[in-house]
Amino acid sequence: DEFHFDFDPCPYPRPGGWDGLKMSWGNSTFLNPPFTARDGLNGKGPTAFVRKAIKEHRAGKQIILLLPVQSYINLLLEAGAEIRSMGRIRWLEVDTKKPWEKPGPVACFILKAIKS
Repeated sequence: DEFHFDFDPCPYPRPGGWDGLKMSWGNSTFLNPPFTARDGLNGKGPTAFVRKAIKEHRAGKQIILLLPVQSYINLLLEAGAEIRSMGRIRWLEVDTKKPWEKPGPVACFILKAIKS
């Protein structure tokens, strides 16, 4: 066991009254959150669990997450791509040249040359 898990905030079946977002997590947490808010407790989906995971990580804990990704993202990761957050880039509209009002997050994937 590489990660030595000691906690799962999203167990199945979930015990009555269990809310993994309202409790302190273990030192090595396995997280397989609901993939949509519809599937989560009280409408809380993956974003709420990712925010909680970051909070627990900042408290010195190890968090291992399973999250859905697009097939092309998985292809890049399997090829060894590095990934970097670019934030929310306010691209310019082609016709008006005005910045997008509500840009989505963008990531940069880097496939470095393989030295022979």
